[in-house]
Amino acid sequence: MSEESKLLKNLYEARFDKDAQIKKNEIWKVLCSDFFQKFVKRTDTVVDIGAGYCEFINHIQCSHKIAVDLNPDVAERANADIKVINESCTQISSLASNSVDCVFMSNFLEHLPSKELVLSTLRESQRILKPGGRVMILQPNIRFLPGEYWDYFDHHTALTDRSLAEALVLAGFEVSVCIPRFLPYTTKSRLPQSPWLVALYLRLPFFWRFLGKQAFLVGTVPA
Repeated sequence: MSEESKLLKNLYEARFDKDAQIKKNEIWKVLCSDFFQKFVKRTDTVVDIGAGYCEFINHIQCSHKIAVDLNPDVAERANADIKVINESCTQISSLASNSVDCVFMSNFLEHLPSKELVLSTLRESQRILKPGGRVMILQPNIRFLPGEYWDYFDHHTALTDRSLAEALVLAGFEVSVCIPRFLPYTTKSRLPQSPWLVALYLRLPFFWRFLGKQAFLVGTVPA
């Protein structure tokens, strides 16, 4: 493990203690079953880029699951049915072109050092996706939290729903879904904090416009 990876590992462990990680995992079960699953078919091959603690890829229902992350510890968090690839998000050489149905990224792109790397990541996603395939991105929206966005030391690149939509187009996608206000900024927010509150929140889009500070976008590869 590189020195940078060790530092990031220590940072994340300090940010989310064991109890917080357990709560996050329970929340992600609901997010996957009650929202993200509608964008994923049971027959799909799904790639989670920047998989981290594997909260998404462990819970989404699909045929083949792949977690991409430079951190070798990801293999310890991934379920047994998940293929783990420790490669760069801009060059996933283990995956052939036009080979997967869906790519997912959550709270990842803001950690990249530059917009050039953001665009390279999106272009690599476009390369591995089949025609008609989808990239799903959950992303803090700096339009609605300009100060809080920088409270995390490892946030480097500022993105809004609008700039991310432009980046998707530049990478060869068609933007099929854009929700500027979706989830609250962090699981440490006052609402929602528990699985049942998350389930209720997802059923009441009216409240997203007040509490949502993360954007959700889906880009589709032209068929």
